[in-house]
Amino acid sequence: MRVVSIITAVVVIFVLYILVFEREAFNKVANGNSIRSVVDERLKQGNIETQVSVLNEEASKQSEDNSELVSVVVYKSNFQTLGSTVILRGETEAARFVEVRAETFGQVISEPLRKGSFVQKDDILCKLDEGTRKAALAGAVARLEEAKALIPQTKARLGEANSRLDEAQINFNAASKLSKGGYASETRVASAEAAMRSAEAGVATATAGFESTRARIQSAEAGVATAEKEIDRLIITAPFEGTLESDTAEIGSLLQPGALCGTIIQLNPIKLVGFLPETELSRVKLGAPVMAKLTSGQEIEGNVSFLSRSADTTTRTFRVEVNVPNDQLKIRDGQTVELAIGSDGKKAHLLPQSALTLNDEGLLGIRFIDEQSTTRFAAVNLEQDTKEGVWVSGLKDEVNVIIIGQEFVREGVKVLATYKDISL
Repeated sequence: MRVVSIITAVVVIFVLYILVFEREAFNKVANGNSIRSVVDERLKQGNIETQVSVLNEEASKQSEDNSELVSVVVYKSNFQTLGSTVILRGETEAARFVEVRAETFGQVISEPLRKGSFVQKDDILCKLDEGTRKAALAGAVARLEEAKALIPQTKARLGEANSRLDEAQINFNAASKLSKGGYASETRVASAEAAMRSAEAGVATATAGFESTRARIQSAEAGVATAEKEIDRLIITAPFEGTLESDTAEIGSLLQPGALCGTIIQLNPIKLVGFLPETELSRVKLGAPVMAKLTSGQEIEGNVSFLSRSADTTTRTFRVEVNVPNDQLKIRDGQTVELAIGSDGKKAHLLPQSALTLNDEGLLGIRFIDEQSTTRFAAVNLEQDTKEGVWVSGLKDEVNVIIIGQEFVREGVKVLATYKDISL
């Protein structure tokens, strides 16, 4: 009886196990599936559960390892070409600024032009009274004609003197030959020689008279030119087109040589002038593009037209000029202007300012991670500080920059990186 009870209990336990833990397999057998297929499927499920268990163990282990790493936020930065500029503060300057002054004395007989008037080249600014200058010119012309009238007379005298010299030379030669043959006395030879010497003196005197006449003519011509120039100086004209910065001399006023007739300024084109520190000298070249901005907000484009080769002895700066058109004359002389001079671009990264840090040596730089998620430090050069961020150079073309958490890690430490795309 006891054996039967034990067997019955075992069967009941087995049936209960099948009904509770293997209900799905029991239902499949009841539905007509073979016991073998159900067993094979069960074995496969056992393998899957084993694999899942192993994976869970590995994930748990990895989680435990990662819990020991410092979490940082990383930004993957690529280089950009930074259009470097040199910023100068300067002023506008007129292309020309001239004080037109009198070259002779005289009373002004022209109506004055008022300041602000626009004048063309050769327009009359001041006209002086001629006085006796025309009479002086007429006298100079008369003296010139008188000197020219002496030319035929002096030429005739010179020709006559040359003829006498030729005759005296012939007589002297004949007397010399006859004297050698004994046909003429020495007295005759001496007389012929004296006559020749007298003729030579006559030629010299006639030549001197001719040269004196020529000199007299040249002096008279100079007198005429001086009188004409003096008359020309009575009219003072504009040397170039521009604007009057002062009234011209008032009618009736007496001007002396050097007295001011008027001031004229040329504003088209106009110069933009700045002074370049010697530390920035290598970054600016002739012809470099320039964007200028006036305090009024007006923007002007141009190119560097002049770069001084000599520094100012006081400020040690170099003069930079930019010529720009000013057809409407809206730009005036002496306005403050800000010059942005373009220089060669360079590779740089735009990063948030918070990404900058210092290493143990006090060098400014950034911390980044390599392919093994290990932290590294790189020194950088600060190029520009803008509202979007800071431009730095000295890095590779592509770098994974730690932007959050860089202050809590050291170089060579493995970290848990979370990548984040930021808009700068």
